[in-house]
Amino acid sequence: MLEEKTGIKSNYIVTGTLSIFGLYVLFGYGATLLCSLVGFVYPAYYSIKAIESTDKEDDTKWLTYWVVYGVFSVAEFFSDIFLYWFPFYYVGKCIFLLWCMAPFSWNGSQVIYTRIIRPLFLKHHTAVDEIVSDLSGKAINAAENLTKEAAKVTVNHALDEGKED
Repeated sequence: MLEEKTGIKSNYIVTGTLSIFGLYVLFGYGATLLCSLVGFVYPAYYSIKAIESTDKEDDTKWLTYWVVYGVFSVAEFFSDIFLYWFPFYYVGKCIFLLWCMAPFSWNGSQVIYTRIIRPLFLKHHTAVDEIVSDLSGKAINAAENLTKEAAKVTVNHALDEGKED
């Protein structure tokens, strides 16, 4: 379609687009934003399509991607201060994210999930479940106590206001 309108062969359009993208990631400002868009926009679109489809396999594929993306984002948060200074860091990050979402069975998210994340999860999930349960119970108690204290303060303030009138 674009080839017909411009008269330029589609392989040249793709090559040019990828070249501009690559050069921008290497030398342009906003490489962080561009890599984030690469890691988010395409997967988000196909995740929505997976949600709307009746096939469970694509749901699992994109859930796996998002788990790996989340782990990667947390790891990157703590290591970004060091990784930022490596030359071509954002090129490597974009390549990694593209590998994680690649449309074949041995893509990065499948490999990382099955070899690293899943074994760690299976080994530690009961302990994590206990911690989360304990923390949620404490959070509920804290919220209840805060609500009670706020009600007391409100009532006392209303009574003090009534005495002044």
